[in-house]
Amino acid sequence: MPSFSDVTLQTARLTLRPMAEADTDAVFAMRSDPVVQRYGSHPPWTDRQTAIDYIARNAEAMAAGTNAQFAIERRNDGVVVGTCCLYALDEQCRRADIGYVLLPSQWGRGYASEANAALLDWGFGPLALNRVEADIDPRNAASARALERLGFVREGHLRERWIVGGEVCDSLIYGLLAREWKARP
Repeated sequence: MPSFSDVTLQTARLTLRPMAEADTDAVFAMRSDPVVQRYGSHPPWTDRQTAIDYIARNAEAMAAGTNAQFAIERRNDGVVVGTCCLYALDEQCRRADIGYVLLPSQWGRGYASEANAALLDWGFGPLALNRVEADIDPRNAASARALERLGFVREGHLRERWIVGGEVCDSLIYGLLAREWKARP
């Protein structure tokens, strides 16, 4: 995959851009919040350095074209309200996983759908992906609804797949194909 370091995506209300060191406080605020991380793949962060390291690792992955992690920034005021990504990119199979997180104060405003639609347009367009998958906690009904609004189909339920902070969690697996995305109204 080519480098994604210069990729910026625009929507009516949002800019998706590579994360920068200046995003440390926003990223830490999201990932240290127990409400945000309730259904996440790791417990809430307790150290700001974790956010700095995360942003640095993602910058390297963006440069290598192995991960496309974006800050979700409101266009009207430049405030970072979340992140979204295509990760586990598989060039041969033309597939990736999608992930996203928003500050709780920004939930219910359509930002997840808007940002992820732009990400999917890019993934199924210039990246020529054939399939995008999502792995969510079955208790995360809001995320399931967001994925279904985008056209994702629930394809499986994997029992006790994750252990996060000592808690055993199941996974729901969702999938979306390029032909389905392109055929949507």
